[in-house]
Amino acid sequence: MVGLLVIIVVSGVLLHFFEQKNITVLGVIPNQKHIIQLLIGFVGIVCIQLLAIYIETLVKSIRWEMKPMNYGDTYKAFIYHLKSALTEDLIFRGAILYILIQKIGAKKAILISAVSFSIYHVFSYGMALDQVIPIVYVILITGCTGYVWAYTFEKTKSIALGLGFHLGFNIIITFFYPSQPYGELLFTEISRVDLSGWNELYFSIVKGLFPSILMFVFVKFLLKSKFKCFKTHLKEIKHENTIQ
Repeated sequence: MVGLLVIIVVSGVLLHFFEQKNITVLGVIPNQKHIIQLLIGFVGIVCIQLLAIYIETLVKSIRWEMKPMNYGDTYKAFIYHLKSALTEDLIFRGAILYILIQKIGAKKAILISAVSFSIYHVFSYGMALDQVIPIVYVILITGCTGYVWAYTFEKTKSIALGLGFHLGFNIIITFFYPSQPYGELLFTEISRVDLSGWNELYFSIVKGLFPSILMFVFVKFLLKSKFKCFKTHLKEIKHENTIQ
């Protein structure tokens, strides 16, 4: 918690020093608009992840066993992943990304954010000394995810929707797969039939990219939709373009 507070303070200082802005420009204030965005992101990625798990279950003939719900561990996992997701989003999709967007443009800034996010995960997963192929895989998958979330921040001018994606993604992983410090909270895998050779690699790549692709399409849909919390943003963009 102390680390998160430090990041918030440092973010505020950076924004004030470089852009003469305060931390509210990151969309961190939990008003009605941002709460709705967060919930939409959370529900959206939960649906996407459940679809991905369903497809994998069919392809690999996975058998799942449902476990009794441990509400205490589920609550702890939720708080843990909320803090973790918020911390990472403030670092990679917060003040630094905002400043980079203003200084070098959105395209370059989003790319830098995505690359940084992917490299961070290589080290956070303890893979720095692994073989090249697993490292490239992690960079590809987490880099694409980081790109979509950075794109989401730039388009919505808020971390809320991306935070909903991030939190929901981690929670579903926690329910189905082994993970530290919380994993397999609701289901445990009994058996599966793995694919052979290159088929396994191809499927792993498709499985890894699938959520990012659908999230990107989902964000595009939301930005063009009539949802009030996104329609307001479009009006603001048109107003800014008119002034310019």
